[in-house]
Amino acid sequence: MEQLNLGIGTRLQHTQYGPGVIVGVRYATYLISFIYHGIKEIDKNDTALEEIIPENVTEEIETHADVEKSLLKILRLWGGFSEVVPLGDRWQHGTMILQPADKTLKPKEIPIEDFFHKIVMLRDRLRVMEQQVNAHKSLSDEDKVNLQQYITRIYGTLTTFNVLFKNKEQWFVGEKTGG
Repeated sequence: MEQLNLGIGTRLQHTQYGPGVIVGVRYATYLISFIYHGIKEIDKNDTALEEIIPENVTEEIETHADVEKSLLKILRLWGGFSEVVPLGDRWQHGTMILQPADKTLKPKEIPIEDFFHKIVMLRDRLRVMEQQVNAHKSLSDEDKVNLQQYITRIYGTLTTFNVLFKNKEQWFVGEKTGG
């Protein structure tokens, strides 16, 4: 599918993940809340993505308020759930050791599962913040774009931790350079 420029609340169908609704928009990707797979970040050029256009519905019938109610219903439905994100197999039951330069001081050992859980929680909270920025009524479009670019740079800063994730589609993704 050619690159779409769709907004929050747009209904989509993905051949792998099924039906979903856009809950966040980035420069080259959408954050889509799928009914059976939770929130996924999907490239706008993904050929498996197709807009669902309901029959006999015009823009006059489906107002912005209707879209907002639908989106709020979905967010409430998924609000208590977080995506199950598996840790890479090689890190299972591992330990992260923080060793001070001064060898007389005791190192700090942290189960890698605990550290990974904190990273996943950070990512989830960034996504919620991103959604709130995009849905904020008082911010101008320019302000939203500026804040969105800053959030994208935060994701880019966190790409170091991608080595911990089992599945590449759950990685942090920052700004794409080149091309």
